[in-house]
Amino acid sequence: MDEKTDYLVKGIDGTKNFRAIALRTTNLVEDAHSRHDTWSASSAALGRTLTGTILLAAAELTDDEELTVRIQGDGPVGGIVATGKADYTVKGYIQNAHVALPTTKAGKIDVGRAVGQGLLAVTKDLGLKEPFTGQSALISGEIAEDLTYYLAQSEQIPSSVGLAVFVNPNESIGAAGGFILQALPGATEAQITTVEQRIKNLRPLSEQFLAGVTPEQLLAQILGDDCKLLETSPVAFECDCSKEKFGKIIATLARKDLLEMVNEDHGAEASCKFCGNHYEFSEAELQQMLSAK
Repeated sequence: MDEKTDYLVKGIDGTKNFRAIALRTTNLVEDAHSRHDTWSASSAALGRTLTGTILLAAAELTDDEELTVRIQGDGPVGGIVATGKADYTVKGYIQNAHVALPTTKAGKIDVGRAVGQGLLAVTKDLGLKEPFTGQSALISGEIAEDLTYYLAQSEQIPSSVGLAVFVNPNESIGAAGGFILQALPGATEAQITTVEQRIKNLRPLSEQFLAGVTPEQLLAQILGDDCKLLETSPVAFECDCSKEKFGKIIATLARKDLLEMVNEDHGAEASCKFCGNHYEFSEAELQQMLSAK
């Protein structure tokens, strides 16, 4: 992959007791920023959620499965929703896109303050009769720590998640990415301590991604130089909305509502929360829906 491509790498350490995924999502988060016109704090919160959602999807999903991460905090950005698929695509939106907070003393965006306290929920659609939802409290609002806590509490998986989004002064995305590390059943306490120390010694992720560190290099920092790469795949912001899908939804409305759209509005427009795409329906198209009722 070239230095401008968003992608993830999966790997396993030399002892085969730890697996990890590292990824770069700079273009993906910039795409989300452009679609939703997010300001700095909202960009950072949404970008971390999108990146974390891909990590969860890559770690847990197969085939046509998907999962949705919902973050509902009491901070100014409001709710955040992101849906990731097993093909490493993700879509998402944030309730309040125009939030910009003063940076911390270290010059970082205070994502914890932007998100606040509340709940994190993960719903998995695994092709069964009913989706499964697990949830946990937001322990910091920083999202990476909240996902780590969720995995430990709701799924009993010893994990560590790291996420970073760097927002430029002009609101564009300078760098974004992250990692997830998971201990496998054979890991010893001594091995876990060694890996934990590696993570504590990592340079801040934003600095690393801005400096051009690749997902492969980040993976080696976490798993050790003897780690084995298992997969390399592109990631992207991608929405599966369409005019056809919205048309089916509009067609289910009551006759009086469709008649109102025809007689008063002479048409209708639908907007996708996830990607911002707009779809217009003419008076004739609405008449066809009425005729089919």
